[in-house]
Amino acid sequence: MTVFLEILKMTIPALVVFATVYFLMKQYLNKEYQIKVLEYRQKHGSTTTPLKLQAYERLSLFCERISIPNLLLRLKSKDQNAGLLRLSMLISIQQEFEHNITQQVYVSDNLWQIIKIARDDTVNIINGVAEKIEPKAPGDEYANFLLNYMNSQDYTALDKALQAIKKEAGVLLG
Repeated sequence: MTVFLEILKMTIPALVVFATVYFLMKQYLNKEYQIKVLEYRQKHGSTTTPLKLQAYERLSLFCERISIPNLLLRLKSKDQNAGLLRLSMLISIQQEFEHNITQQVYVSDNLWQIIKIARDDTVNIINGVAEKIEPKAPGDEYANFLLNYMNSQDYTALDKALQAIKKEAGVLLG
């Protein structure tokens, strides 16, 4: 029995020391990990924040460039018929989208979906108004139909997309 007591006298203090060292080391390593994570975020945050802001700027520009009034200002010419104007608008939208498709890496999935919905809505408006007019009609007539339709709308999907871009950029900036 005395041997057993001697063993207990040695093991109990050793277990207490082990437990103390274990918990102190665990706390120390957790603090070191948190410091490393914070350093990593600061280091990479300084490079990704400007890229994200640039993505928001480019997507805002995309929305402005594919708005129907801006498309008409850039693409309408006097000798163009409605069918050619419609086609050039659709091609321009697709080219703008392809030019900005990489920006999806820097924005949330939700915002990217809103951008795609806005693009699709613009395409649908262009096609919907084109169905109401003869393709060989003058481009000016088609442009007037489009502008009248746009003036009758209080709020477009592009307006919502621009608001979403501003909101997400605002969250990034704090």
